[in-house]
Amino acid sequence: MLILVTNDDGIYAPGLAALYQELRRLGKVTVVAPESEQSAVGHAISLNTPLRVKKAPLAGDGWGWAVSGTPADCVKIALAELLPEPPDLVVSGINLGPNVGINVLYSGTVSAATEAAILGVRQAVAVSLDTYKDADFATAARITGKLLARLQEEKPPGEQLCLNINLPALPEEAIKGVRLTRQDTGPLVEHFDCRIDPRERQYYWLAEINSRQDLDPDTDYAALQAGYISITPLHHDLTHYPSLNDLRGLEK
Repeated sequence: MLILVTNDDGIYAPGLAALYQELRRLGKVTVVAPESEQSAVGHAISLNTPLRVKKAPLAGDGWGWAVSGTPADCVKIALAELLPEPPDLVVSGINLGPNVGINVLYSGTVSAATEAAILGVRQAVAVSLDTYKDADFATAARITGKLLARLQEEKPPGEQLCLNINLPALPEEAIKGVRLTRQDTGPLVEHFDCRIDPRERQYYWLAEINSRQDLDPDTDYAALQAGYISITPLHHDLTHYPSLNDLRGLEK
């Protein structure tokens, strides 16, 4: 099995290193990832600047391709130019911090998997760990490897779908199980920190971007908070189909 690994935390991120080592048990792994962190860039691609690609050493052994672009750029250039044949599986991660709810729209990690699905890869997966500090990526990678091995035994996702997997930051034995979930669409509870720079100028820093209240138990956010692994099938079609009929009068 041919596996492409990418991320949005950059090619030297420890989450990618752990994932790379684990997935080598499942098949031949190629890494194509941003040369620097690209968190929260969403599905951006580079149009006005060239993509520069160079070999970069990976933690432990081996090497990957470092790309001067976004996660979506990495998947595009990998499939178009760098891989000798299309991959059987694309895995984006392991991200430092969760990607649930509305954050899915901002996530470079999820967008890389979505891009793979758009380009026809039958198995595209984004993986995130629900913590921003003291991350146990070795455990997260081991759990991911088990999930992906099970995925090979199941019917693959439908065409142009990707799976968004979020892992609790818990010991493996403390995780309650796996839940198939829908994306939480409620508004985030967030605020900006107001600060003063050395020249006495005011600036703002977005904080608490993951806070949510009144959680629906069937959503990715709620499952993760309850100690479950959340798996959400995602599709890039953003059309609100009921409104097509509601707005037919505009065609007259």
